[in-house]
Amino acid sequence: MAWHETHKEQSKDRILKSAAMLFTHYGFEKISINQVMKNAELTRGAFYSHFNSKSDLYAQAISKGAKVASKRKPENCPQNMKDFAKYYLSTEHRDNNYEQACPLAFLVSDINQQNEQVKETYTKTLKAFIAQAQSLTVSREKALQSAVLMIGGLALSRALDDKNFSNELLAACKAGVTSLSTEEGVNVS
Repeated sequence: MAWHETHKEQSKDRILKSAAMLFTHYGFEKISINQVMKNAELTRGAFYSHFNSKSDLYAQAISKGAKVASKRKPENCPQNMKDFAKYYLSTEHRDNNYEQACPLAFLVSDINQQNEQVKETYTKTLKAFIAQAQSLTVSREKALQSAVLMIGGLALSRALDDKNFSNELLAACKAGVTSLSTEEGVNVS
């Protein structure tokens, strides 16, 4: 690969990482292209060689965030629903300053206001999350229920200004996912 192509890919990756972090933290409306580019330490002019619009960037940033999350080392990946929920609904995941935050939980209220490209990307990302959950459980219904508890619980816990209540909510959601796994006869201990 030529230097120019490698440099272009690296620039795009920096922009996507910057956008994923900023959009996840502040939402689509509160972040400008200039802010994304400044955070990526690139000029605004570089933006248009990679993206057609801010919405295009948003959709690709969601996809990038999901890819980063899915590329965890296999030894760190959950092997059952209990461990998946334990990681996903942890205070560390909630408090990680958005560097590896799940776009499903942190962008959920933003997505409904976006265009079809963004909604389509979010839908694909959610389907991939559910497929991961389904690989750890015996039914699609239990995977859907677990996904809703995990994504909704994490999103709500981030919105609260009371850490004790937030922690209580995370614990309740973990218990809910564990009970779903227990109900289906899967050993979660």
